[in-house]
Amino acid sequence: MTGYNAKGDMATSNGNHRNGHCNGSSSNGNGNGDRQADDLAQENQTNNGKIQCSLTPEELRALRVLNEDTYPYEVIQEIADFIVKGAGMRPKIGIICGSGLGSLADIITDAKIFEYEKIPNFPVSTVEGHAGKLVVGHLEGAIVMAMQGRFHFYEGYPLAKCSMPVRVMKLCGVEYLFATNAAGGINPKYAVGDIMLMHDHVNMLGFAGNSPLQGPNDPRFGPRFPALVNSYNKDLINKALEIGKSMGIESNMHVGVYSCLGGPTYETIAELKALRMMGVDAVGMSTVHEVITARHCDMKVFAFSLITNKCSTEYSDMKDEEATHEEVMSVAKNRQKACCELVARLVREIQAES
Repeated sequence: MTGYNAKGDMATSNGNHRNGHCNGSSSNGNGNGDRQADDLAQENQTNNGKIQCSLTPEELRALRVLNEDTYPYEVIQEIADFIVKGAGMRPKIGIICGSGLGSLADIITDAKIFEYEKIPNFPVSTVEGHAGKLVVGHLEGAIVMAMQGRFHFYEGYPLAKCSMPVRVMKLCGVEYLFATNAAGGINPKYAVGDIMLMHDHVNMLGFAGNSPLQGPNDPRFGPRFPALVNSYNKDLINKALEIGKSMGIESNMHVGVYSCLGGPTYETIAELKALRMMGVDAVGMSTVHEVITARHCDMKVFAFSLITNKCSTEYSDMKDEEATHEEVMSVAKNRQKACCELVARLVREIQAES
């Protein structure tokens, strides 16, 4: 898949697994993965020159997963079973916490915490502001699971691996996906600190031929050609608007269109102008592929962007108009309380109807 070299040296799965050759076969890719494999092979070479395998069956399976762009259904099921057994409960709502919004998971009670590196076959997040933990517990009477840290295309992961946790959520029992992100505001009416409820998206990575659903389709997850019209649940959007009104933040809430670019660079002026002409209101580097995966497996989706910076669409030499990750984190920290309350009250609404 474009942008990913399946060799383990750009972005690897957790440290419980090793790359290696066994019985003279080679892994997918070259470079560091092959060098590590060759070292392992030399350690296991016999007198007749035949390479013996010292990896356990579990490590071999993990190796195959690491070197593939997609996760088989059976592996996703194993991950889900591991989480459900460890948590002792099946979640109904899944939450993906965006940059600086990890405190959304901190309001979960009776929490069972799983570090990504200790979950079999799970990737790890390498971005500041993403703690790398999965939290399962209770929120407003509902059982939820929250990701404190997501995986990004720019980290070197293929999109199928970035959105793999959504399928794990599905097999854990999740029916609703709440996805949050920090985004740049392109719409001139948006101010820093505003919340944009997503009602549609422009999939720029998809324009380039990248999709989390690329490759063979497993009908146990969903259809080969899923429709994405009305991907963002209108009832949940309307409920969120009502909640925002009761919170007194309706003037800081909008409904708009989000677009995901590959990153990790922030956008050029020309790119921002083009996105604005296309009707995009906010831009980031995540979420869209997670939503696609969620809709593929028939989950109801609610998503919002916290506007952490205003995107300039005019040329200027002023450095203070350039977006920075520190600015994103600072704004997210200041707006955590409002974001947490919005999510908690929406969860309460869903639980009350069930």
